[in-house]
Amino acid sequence: MATEKKKQPAKETVKRRVYLVDDHPIVRQGLIKLIEQEEDLEVCGEAGNVPDALAAIRELDPDVILVDISLENSNGLELIKMIDDLGLQIPMLVLSMHDESLYAEHALRAGASGYVMKQAASNTLIQAIGKVLEGEIYVSKTISSQMLKMAFRSSGEDTRMGTETLSLRELEVFELIGRGNSTREIAEHLHLSVKTIETYRAHIKDKLQLRSGTELMQRAIHWVENESHRTSRNGL
Repeated sequence: MATEKKKQPAKETVKRRVYLVDDHPIVRQGLIKLIEQEEDLEVCGEAGNVPDALAAIRELDPDVILVDISLENSNGLELIKMIDDLGLQIPMLVLSMHDESLYAEHALRAGASGYVMKQAASNTLIQAIGKVLEGEIYVSKTISSQMLKMAFRSSGEDTRMGTETLSLRELEVFELIGRGNSTREIAEHLHLSVKTIETYRAHIKDKLQLRSGTELMQRAIHWVENESHRTSRNGL
C-alpha cells in the first residue's frame, strides 16, 4: 500500500526591510503602499528629518534606506554622509524631485548607491531598490552614459566651472541663485536663516574666486543654463 506523501510547508518569503526618509507624510504614505505591494519588501520605519532618521536607522538596521534630498531643516545628502561615515554598510537610494543631472553624481560621492527622480514610474523605483540591495549602483541610462563620458575627460572644469569644489549644500544654494532666487527666498526654501545663506554665498564666492555678488549671480545663471543645455543634449 502506497504511503501518502506529506506536503512540504511553503517556504516563507524573506522580506527585505526598507526605511523611508522624506519630509512629506503624504509621500511616505504613498511609498509605503507601493513598496508593501512587493512580496519581498516591507517598510520598517519612516522619518521626516535627519535626527529622527539617524536614531531609528541605528536601532532598526534596515536592509536599504530610501531618502529625499530636501528634509526638515537639513539635507538628505548630509544624512547619507553621516551613515556612510558611521560605517553602517546600508545601501542608500536617493528619491528626489531635484534634477538627476545636477545631483546624482554628488549623491553617489556622498555614499548613496543610486538616484531616482520622483517623476519616474513606480516600477523604476522598485527596480532601483532591487539593484542597490544586490550591491549594484542605480542611475538612469542617460546619467550612467554621461558619468562615463565625464570619467574620460581630463578635467571637468570646462563644463562644471569649478563647482566640484562646492559642498552639497553650497551646490544647492548655487543652483537656487542661478534660478533667480533671492537670499531670503533661498533661506525660506531650505528652512535656514538668511545669515546662514549669506555665509554659504561667501564660501561659494571664495571657492569659485568671484569678486562680487553680481559675478556670483552671473556664474550661477550660466551654470544652470549650461547644465540645462547638457541635459537637453543627452535627452533627459
